[in-house]
Amino acid sequence: MATVIAPTLPMRGPARTRIEPVAAERATRVLVSIHDVTPAHWAAVKSLWSSCRAVGVTPALLVVPEWHGTWPIERHEAFVAWLHRRVDDGADVLLHGLRHDEHGAWRTWRDHLRALGRTDGEGEFLTLPQAAARVRIHDGLARLRGLALDPIGFVPPAWLMRAETLGAAAAEGLALAEDVGRLYLLRASRPMLGPRVRSIPSAAWRWSGRSAWRAWTSAVVASARWRAMPVTSDRVLRVALHPGDLAHDATRRSLHDTLARLATHARWCRYRDLLPSSGTLGDIDGE
Repeated sequence: MATVIAPTLPMRGPARTRIEPVAAERATRVLVSIHDVTPAHWAAVKSLWSSCRAVGVTPALLVVPEWHGTWPIERHEAFVAWLHRRVDDGADVLLHGLRHDEHGAWRTWRDHLRALGRTDGEGEFLTLPQAAARVRIHDGLARLRGLALDPIGFVPPAWLMRAETLGAAAAEGLALAEDVGRLYLLRASRPMLGPRVRSIPSAAWRWSGRSAWRAWTSAVVASARWRAMPVTSDRVLRVALHPGDLAHDATRRSLHDTLARLATHARWCRYRDLLPSSGTLGDIDGE
């Protein structure tokens, strides 16, 4: 398949450069998700949702049942009702940890190296062995299912987890998971062989709002991505939005510009579209 390189565009928006639309059947598939969905960030989550819907995409919602141990989702009925309305709108729900942070965890130097530049104490599954990871996944699923929310997958906070966590997610009946570089389609464990996992390479675009300089840098990187982005591709691109992205003008403008440009270049898809039952996997490269 021929690769067409997208035009270089100014950071402040596409208005100054003509963008030619790409035929839908050739466009790169794009998954958009909102991370850190919790009543603690409800205002920002609603703003991100509105931005996505304005360009015609229904983002997945990555829900944290008890943010930092102090925001139990069950106590926020209006927030839960809002989630149900978004599911009715077609949003996929994924479990995004139990509490998101690393409370009580102890990092080895290898853990510190893996998390370097990725998170500041927000890698809940970074240090957890399979048994402990499964307990948290089980508890998180039980709490969401108790609210009539049915997650189809698991995304560890900061995309940090041990390899065996995929087995824990599969054992809890989840159909997919992801890390920073790949999507994983999961099937239940087989005796003596473990879970069957299909791996799909997938770049993840995201921003950082942890400080002003990180926000500015991530906005510059987002603008530069267009120089290398293949407009046509048989792989899946992920765009991950976080409430903190709205804390700085640079990241806020950048993510809005990115969504607007992708609306012209991309085919929106949902996590459910990747499942074997959807029948859409045939032309996606996997391993």
